[in-house]
Amino acid sequence: MKNLDTIVNVVGIIYGLTLILATFVRNKVTESLRIDALFIPQATDDTRPLNLVVGLLVAGYGIYSLLTG
Repeated sequence: MKNLDTIVNVVGIIYGLTLILATFVRNKVTESLRIDALFIPQATDDTRPLNLVVGLLVAGYGIYSLLTG
């Protein structure tokens, strides 16, 4: 089961890094994975920094889980 935990944490870190990238870069991949576009009906450039905050939280938790697990 530890192997599955590692895989989930690595995927979480990759998604967190993608969200951080979505704050600064605009392309098909980052636009489709943006948190603000998924949850806020009228997502604009003003809501884009939300991806940075959520990305840091997701990637940080994944890194923390890998280091302590």
